[in-house]
Amino acid sequence: MFRFIAADLRRHWIGVLAVTLILALAVALGVVVTLQERALRLGSARAAAAFDLVVGAPGSETQLILSAVFLQPAPLPLMPGSVLAGLLADPRVAWAAPVGFGDFVDDFPIVGTTQALVNGLGRLTEGRASARLGEAVVGAAVPKAMGAVFHPMHGQIQGPAEVHGGISYQIVGRLAPTGTPWDRAVLVPIEAVWRVHGQEAEAAGHGEEPRPRSLSDAHQRHRDFAPDLDRPIRPEAFADPSAPGLPAIVVKPRTIADAYKLRRDYRGEHTLAVFPGEVLTRLYATLGDARQVVALIAVGAQGLVGAAILLVVVVHVLQRRRQIGALRAFGAPRLVVFAIVWLEVLALLGAGLLAGAGLGYLAARLVSRTLEGASGIALPVVFAPADAGVLALVFAVGALAATLPALLAYRQSPAAALRG
Repeated sequence: MFRFIAADLRRHWIGVLAVTLILALAVALGVVVTLQERALRLGSARAAAAFDLVVGAPGSETQLILSAVFLQPAPLPLMPGSVLAGLLADPRVAWAAPVGFGDFVDDFPIVGTTQALVNGLGRLTEGRASARLGEAVVGAAVPKAMGAVFHPMHGQIQGPAEVHGGISYQIVGRLAPTGTPWDRAVLVPIEAVWRVHGQEAEAAGHGEEPRPRSLSDAHQRHRDFAPDLDRPIRPEAFADPSAPGLPAIVVKPRTIADAYKLRRDYRGEHTLAVFPGEVLTRLYATLGDARQVVALIAVGAQGLVGAAILLVVVVHVLQRRRQIGALRAFGAPRLVVFAIVWLEVLALLGAGLLAGAGLGYLAARLVSRTLEGASGIALPVVFAPADAGVLALVFAVGALAATLPALLAYRQSPAAALRG
């Protein structure tokens, strides 16, 4: 019987291939939605794992986390520098590090911070920590060599930008891969960022135009008013209550209880304290709603494809009445005829499900790679045990539906089939 089924499938290989491909594409759509949503959840959760508490100025919690944790460029309001001084002096804080941004090199964000955050992100695989204001530590995905010197740009990524021609940083260290957007970051001392942008304000205050009229004007202005970055880092500058304003501060509490107390104390008129996990949970809820909508569309598409395939199989069985009648005339029992038709449909269904799972996985990996290149977040595409249960359920429903054409073959009499 199985040799007969294999021979029959080979004889109609074009139709078998077409049905299997259509079924595989329908299944792949649902698999891509499931795997990609899971990858976004896992990747974003891992990216935020190193950030227990983020403090910023009152505003959007979501934007604060997207900017401070995922390094998405956006204009954030500034809070007073005294907030950082207060956190550094708070006994409930293990460490606190400022996060200042606005400059870029190529397509990589330059983040002003302190050694505490560098240590919190992981170990160095090359070089050493920054000791002077003009030194930088880069993430694992920044394609710049150790010792390379670069000029920062102020503006938008892939948009209008001003080159700080008179200011340069030298790369002295490289972080180990973290699978987060910080792999694409260039970390410099926050005091250097203050000095660079403080000099720009001073230049504007002395009659210079706030924005240069041309790139050459920008180079000239920064040559004339370039700050001296060849100075040692001063840890006491971070604890100065009169320090410049900051868009965000990353806080590492000593205990879980301290984390909740700090969050309570720094949620007020002047500051906003946020657990990244809380914001991600809300984003997951929104993402989950969108996934359900797309999943319903995928289920509907799979149902329509299944119905169309079932109709094709029924027509195919009706067209094979003479063949089925010949089998019965040569002594094949009804159950054998039923099993042949049923198993052929199951073979098509199983091949379509396996091919769809493979295509969906490959498509999800391709989407994840594209998103990883743009965001720097590692998006793991993995199957879960529940996915096997869903595929098994689809196979079971298909096996039940396959009994319809098999029953049509079962009920045919040899004489009527041969006369037709």
